[in-house]
Amino acid sequence: MLGSMAASRSPLSRLFTVLLAGVLAGLVLAVAALPGNLLLGLSARAALGSYAALPASLKTPATPQRSYLYANDGKTLLTTFYDVNRTDVPLADIAPVMRQAIVAAEDRRFYDHGGADLRGLARALVANVKGGGTEQGGSTLTMQYVRNVLKTDPTRTAEERAAATDPTVGRKIQEIRYASALDKNLGKDEILDRYLNIAYFGSGAYGIAAASQRYFGKPPAQLTLAESALLAGLVQSPDAYSPIDGDKNEALARRSYVLDSMVATNAITAAQAAQAKTEPLTLHPTAQPNGCTAVAQGHDDWGFFCDYLRQWWRSQPAFGATVAEREQALRSGGYTVITTLDPKIQATAQQQATKVYGYDNKRALPIAAVQPGTGQVLAMAVNRHYSLADNPAGQANHPNTVNPLISGGASVDGYQAGSTFKLFTMLAALESGRTLSTGFDAPAKLPTRYAAEGPGSCDGRWCPANANPDWMDGYRMMWDGFGRSVNTYFVWLAEQVGQDKVVEMAQRLGITLRADSDAAFAKNNAANWGSFTLGVAATTPLDLANAYATVAAEGTYCTPVPVVSVKDASGATVPVGQPSCKRVLYPDVARAATDAARCPVGQQSAFGQCNGGTATGVNGILDGRPVAGKTGSSEQNSTETFVGFTPQVAVAGIAANPDDPADSVGSAVQTKVIDAVARVIATAVKGQPEKAFAAPSKKLAGDPHRPVERPTVPQTPQNQDEDRLSPLERWLNRRG
Repeated sequence: MLGSMAASRSPLSRLFTVLLAGVLAGLVLAVAALPGNLLLGLSARAALGSYAALPASLKTPATPQRSYLYANDGKTLLTTFYDVNRTDVPLADIAPVMRQAIVAAEDRRFYDHGGADLRGLARALVANVKGGGTEQGGSTLTMQYVRNVLKTDPTRTAEERAAATDPTVGRKIQEIRYASALDKNLGKDEILDRYLNIAYFGSGAYGIAAASQRYFGKPPAQLTLAESALLAGLVQSPDAYSPIDGDKNEALARRSYVLDSMVATNAITAAQAAQAKTEPLTLHPTAQPNGCTAVAQGHDDWGFFCDYLRQWWRSQPAFGATVAEREQALRSGGYTVITTLDPKIQATAQQQATKVYGYDNKRALPIAAVQPGTGQVLAMAVNRHYSLADNPAGQANHPNTVNPLISGGASVDGYQAGSTFKLFTMLAALESGRTLSTGFDAPAKLPTRYAAEGPGSCDGRWCPANANPDWMDGYRMMWDGFGRSVNTYFVWLAEQVGQDKVVEMAQRLGITLRADSDAAFAKNNAANWGSFTLGVAATTPLDLANAYATVAAEGTYCTPVPVVSVKDASGATVPVGQPSCKRVLYPDVARAATDAARCPVGQQSAFGQCNGGTATGVNGILDGRPVAGKTGSSEQNSTETFVGFTPQVAVAGIAANPDDPADSVGSAVQTKVIDAVARVIATAVKGQPEKAFAAPSKKLAGDPHRPVERPTVPQTPQNQDEDRLSPLERWLNRRG
C-alpha cells in the first residue's frame, strides 16, 4: 500500500498506533491548537533530519525501470524487459490535473508542511485512539515516498526492505526525520515527481507512466480529469480499487472522493467535479510485453532477433561484471535500445521464409540479413513461432521453438552450406598470389591425396565428382568455376593452396565451427580436410551472410551487432554497439572474389569471363542492379543454400531440417531459396542509390588468354619462418 494506511488494520498495526500515540501524547492537544507557522517550525525541529545522513537511495533513487527495445526506426516497439513494470517520466510530461489529483487524494497540505505534517498526524492519532470508525493515516506524500523507496531499494537486504514497513514507533519517527530532510533539500515538485514515479497503482503498474498505459493506453500527459481522479484514488488500496483486478464500483467511489477533495483544494470547481462524476468508466487496458516471447501480437518472428540481442547483451561488460548482473540490468535498468532490426526487411524475410515452407513444416528456411561495413543485423527470419507453447506430439521444434535456428548456439550447431564455402577457397588462392584466370581442366571426378573408402572413393582415395558433368567439366578458371560451381576445380584449387589455409580463411571471415567434430578437425587436422571447400562443416545463415558481407565491404570484417544505440535511464549513451571492424583481406582480393561472384547470379564480370551461373534469375529480380552471390547444395541435397550481396546488404538462407540432418530437402527447393533471398535483397536496397562493385586490378585478374597454373611452393627451412605470416599480415606490416 502506497497511500494512506489501509482502512482495515491488523492488531499489530493498532498496537503501533497506540504506542505512537503514547510517544506523541504530549503533542496531540497542543499541536491541535498551534498556529500554522509555529506548527511548521515545530515540524522541522522535531524531525531534525540530516540530508547528508540519508540513505543513498533516497538522495538518488535506484528504482527498477522497464527497458525498451525498438526497431532501427526508433519507433517500432519490439518488446520490453522488466521485473517491475515502471518507467520514470519528468513532471512536465504528467498532466497538471493528475498532479493536482494525487495531492488532493493523499496529502492536501503537501505544499504547506515540511515533509512531516504534525497537524495531520495529530488529527489521525486522536481519531484512531478514540476509535469508532475508519482509521486515519497521517502519512504525507513525502513520508510515503520514503517508505516505498526503502522497501524496494535493490541495494538493501531483504531484512532492511521489510523493516521499511514495520509497525514500530522507531520506524515511524525515522520516516518523519527522513521526510523532513528531503523536504528541506528538494523542491516540492521534485518530491511530487519522485512520488508519482514510484507509487503503485495496481494491476502490476508502478509509477504514473505504467499506470496510464495499463488502464487507459495513453501517456500520462494526456490524462483527463476523470482518469486522473480514478488513478489517484487507487494508491490507497491498489489491489482492492483496481478496476481491472478489483472492484469497479469501489474504484468509482474513490474517484468521486478524489474529485470532491480537488474541489476542497480549489484545484477544480464543483461543476467540473459533477461533470467528471457522470463520465462512464472507459478503460483501454494495455498489457506491457515482457521478454522475447511477448513481442507484439502477430510479430512473434521478432523473438529470434530479440533472443540474439539478449545473448549479445549478456556478453557486454558495460552492463555488469557477471552474466547475472547484465541480465538484471536489462530487466531493471530502464534502458532504451534502438536495435538494428529493419521492420521492412524483416517482414519480407519472414514472408519469404514461410512462402517456401509453412509454419507446420518440419523443414525450415532460416534467413539472415547483414549490413556490410557495420555488421548490423537487419533481419532474422524463419518459418517458426518464437514461443514456449507446446508442439503437437512428435514435433520437436515446429511450429514453436525458442532455439536459435538462425544465429546458432545452445543446441544449434548449424547446417551444411555446400558450395558457398568455395568462396573461402577462392579467397585463399587469390591471397596466395593466384589470379582469377588460374586455369584447370576439371574432370568429372578428381582423385585426391586424401585416403577414403566407400562410394566416394577411387582406389582408396577421396574422389569428389561434379554434379552436372556435361555443364561443369572442362577447362575452368575462377570465374566460370565459381559461376558453374565446379566441384573438381575447387577441390584441386584447395589442394594447391593448402586446405588449412582455406579453413583459416573461413574462420577469419567469421565462420564459427560450433559442432565439436568440426572444431576438432579444424584444430588438429585442417591440412587434410579435403571436403571443407564443398561446405561439409556446419554453419548458420547469420555467419554465412556476415562472411559474404566482409567481401562486399572489400575485405573489412565487422562483428555482427544487434544494436544501433543504447541509452540508460538518465538518457546517457552507453558506449556499446559501435561497429567493431577490422581489415582481414586485401581490398583487391575482395574485389576479385566479388568479380567472380557476379557469375552465379547471371551478371557479367568486369573482364567478361562469366559464361553461366546456378542462380541466373537473381539478376532479373534485382532489375540488373549490381549483385553477387553463390548457391550451395550439400551431399544428396540434404540442404540447399543461397547467399547474395550488394555493397549495401548481404543475405543468406539455408533450407534444412533442424531436427534431422538426414532428411534431405531435395534439389527442387533450390530455386525457391534463391528467389526468397533475392527478394529480401530487393527490399533491402529499394530506395537506396545504386552502387557498383569496384573492379579488381588487371594484375589479380591475370590473363584469361594465357592462364598460368602455379605450382605449390615447397616448404624449406629457409622459408618456413616467413610463411608463418599470412600474405595479408605481411602486407599490413608494410603499411605500418
